[in-house]
Amino acid sequence: MIVGTAGHIDHGKTTLVRALTGVDTDRLPEEKKRGISIELGYAFLDVPARDGGAAAPTQPQRIGFIDVPGHEKFIHTMAAGAVGIDHALLVVAADDGVMPQTLEHVQILQLLGIRSASVAITKADCVPPERVAQVQEEVRAILSVTAMAEAPLLATAAAQPDA
Repeated sequence: MIVGTAGHIDHGKTTLVRALTGVDTDRLPEEKKRGISIELGYAFLDVPARDGGAAAPTQPQRIGFIDVPGHEKFIHTMAAGAVGIDHALLVVAADDGVMPQTLEHVQILQLLGIRSASVAITKADCVPPERVAQVQEEVRAILSVTAMAEAPLLATAAAQPDA
């Protein structure tokens, strides 16, 4: 499965991928210097296979991640990274909520026919629970008119060592 990130700049896409995989997808010196993704980043995670019962043991499953830039100047790069993904991981920061590139990225996912998605509400540890709930409502509203309307919403704190 290929999972592609989507979301506004500084909402934690790269941090979340790093927390899940251990890979820093910002590898270019310019990305490190500026603190933003410029190019597509790639990582993978091997997860244990589900036990099929009496069937022969199965191999671990590999999930590939494509981490896309969130800055408006790199929207073409985001679109290139989103082509061919199986699942979208929409990232929305709890402190900012839905922002312009959140909306643009959702529109691109719609145009590409992406139907499978999850939403990570990042930085949930930085705001009161009421704010997390408000952002969840914002996300539900923008996704309600898309094929991703039933996407699960998960509050995260990926910057935490054990998150």
